[in-house]
Amino acid sequence: MVRLESEILFTPIPQRIARLRELAYNLWWAWHPEAQDLYRELDPDLWELDYHNPVDVLRDVRQTKLEEAALNPAYLKKFDAVLRDFDAYMGTQQTWFNQHFPQATQAQIAYFSAEFGIHESLPIYSGGLGILSGDHVKEASDMGLPFVAVGFIYPQGYFRQRLDHSGWQFAEYNKLNFADVPAIPALDPDGREVVIEVELPGRTIYAKVYKFQVGRVSLLLMDTDIHPNSPQDRELSARLYGGDQEMRVSQELVLGIGGVRALRRLGYKPNVWHMNEGHSAFLVLELCRELVVEGKSFADAMAQVKKHCVFTTHTPVPAGNDAFPLSLIEKFFWNYWPQLNLTRDEFMAIALQDQSWGPTFAMTALALRLSDYHNGVSQLHGHVARGMWQWLYPGKSQDEVPIVGITNGVHSASWLAPSIRQLFNSYLGKNWEDNLDDAEMWKKVYQIPDEVLWNTRQALKKDLIEFSRSRLIQYYRRLGQPATVWPVLEEGILTIGFARRFATYKRATLIFKDLERLKAILNNPSRPVQIIFAGKAHPKDDPGKHFIQHVYQLAMQPGLAGRIIFLEEYDMAVGRALTQGVDVWLNNPRRPHEASGTSGMKASLNGAPNCSILDGWWPEAFNGKNGWAIGDEREYSNQDQQDWDDAQSLYHILEHEIAPRFYENRNEAGVPVAWVQTCKEAMATCAPQFSFRRMLAEYVQRLYMPAAQS
Repeated sequence: MVRLESEILFTPIPQRIARLRELAYNLWWAWHPEAQDLYRELDPDLWELDYHNPVDVLRDVRQTKLEEAALNPAYLKKFDAVLRDFDAYMGTQQTWFNQHFPQATQAQIAYFSAEFGIHESLPIYSGGLGILSGDHVKEASDMGLPFVAVGFIYPQGYFRQRLDHSGWQFAEYNKLNFADVPAIPALDPDGREVVIEVELPGRTIYAKVYKFQVGRVSLLLMDTDIHPNSPQDRELSARLYGGDQEMRVSQELVLGIGGVRALRRLGYKPNVWHMNEGHSAFLVLELCRELVVEGKSFADAMAQVKKHCVFTTHTPVPAGNDAFPLSLIEKFFWNYWPQLNLTRDEFMAIALQDQSWGPTFAMTALALRLSDYHNGVSQLHGHVARGMWQWLYPGKSQDEVPIVGITNGVHSASWLAPSIRQLFNSYLGKNWEDNLDDAEMWKKVYQIPDEVLWNTRQALKKDLIEFSRSRLIQYYRRLGQPATVWPVLEEGILTIGFARRFATYKRATLIFKDLERLKAILNNPSRPVQIIFAGKAHPKDDPGKHFIQHVYQLAMQPGLAGRIIFLEEYDMAVGRALTQGVDVWLNNPRRPHEASGTSGMKASLNGAPNCSILDGWWPEAFNGKNGWAIGDEREYSNQDQQDWDDAQSLYHILEHEIAPRFYENRNEAGVPVAWVQTCKEAMATCAPQFSFRRMLAEYVQRLYMPAAQS
């Protein structure tokens, strides 16, 4: 066993429960609430203070608390049960992958992403892309895939959101202490730490590789904040999506090229290389370079590399695809293209894209041209992506462009409320988690008694309201002022949730189009409604920040105050609380700009139906009984008209469908029977189809195994 440098900093742990340390260093606990409870029960206040981080808790907890736990029969019973489950999980050979592909002993999948959202205590994610990557790693572990993931550690992580008195967003960055996270230095087969080198203009940059164990999967994260890098280069991987274009190229060069070199140093031999978005696409150049060094021509190297590369595109918004000026690429690669036996023009042609401001080197074009397997993240997005990139395939119609649609899913165990899990244990059968994508099994949801599901859902809403009030109190205390709008939220009334990245196309302010009509909906004496907002704007996205400020300030107005709140610092903990506790999940992007959207999947899994534009995943999910569709399946040439029509549709649905169904036709126990049926329909139809189990099985069958067997 590797001795951790930070071991001497831990509070001494009694031998009987010494494996708490081992468990803390495997992020398996991140999707097993019973494992988290072992640390929470040591000291509940410390658990919250250390923001649900077992490594921190073991460092900060008083020794007397550990000694008490080691002598507590009830605690030891839980401890033994968790460790039995952990050992069985880590030791089994009866995995999904082994059962479905028993002969695939040589398969090795390398998954590259710029961000990973594993848990809120490891803030190296910004939003949906990172959360999806984290879910991908966790499900790969659950299914037993031969999988290794590569990214950056980001010592300053993504920013913490701070709102001032006016609701304007400011970014706060906190240094990540490596002793506070479950990281260990990655060691090569000879037991030496791995530090890779990548050439940048006029210098060499070094990156140390750390390993995070995520169940059965190793997550390798690189850090450039080491000696002998210059101060500028030490900041290279400091922040997620920070800096200018030159820093962006530098980051992506280290991620792609450095990531390949890290895997080689550690002894991995992937035959599948998965680029999750274009940030890591430089890896295909490094794979080609390796083959050219062996004596192949670039054309032959490219043909071989393509067979083993997979690319997932995530954004239907052109500005979301990285494209760099040719002069900048020349600055970074003038010494690299000779290693490929290419001229400057031949190198640039690999990823050349004409933009309105001139030719660029497009990372999505690079990834598409040097991979044979491509997918969008919903059926609609696949169609949109085929249209966006049709120019890369002369002579092919849009439908013939080789980008398939594989709709996203969510890692069920990470987002399911423990109380809902208990219901599933009781009514779906004890092995239900082995059959997450079995639609027939999920029909058993209808057997849950209406009153039981209703009471469980209302208890979750009570938890959300307490969580939200606590967050608001913290916010007001930070500003040094009393709560100006108090009390906020009521336990018994219809509660809508809206939380996501505050990009303008997501239209967070759509529901405020007609303020007087909205006030009437919120304050209807017999059918009141309240809305909880949360979300971050990119630090450089001032229009998105203005949306946040607008929502924040409207929440202070008479008629809206107390019925609308905005929660600061949207992260995984806030996302879990909202998707588990709201009655309805609201999503109203400007169609067709939402590639997929996964928050609504998490809400449906927990029994909260969606009210959504028919964009992203919702056109595939909506069946007329499991939620509500805003507007029509159409695109507009006039955005103002689109916004107005969608707002009117949303108001009508709230007034005439959602609120009446929630409040009316209640039985003797006070349960709205029709509403509970909608909740069950949302669970039964969305949980199997939009589980990560279904999604990753598609990746394996349609992308990974064909690439591995090429």
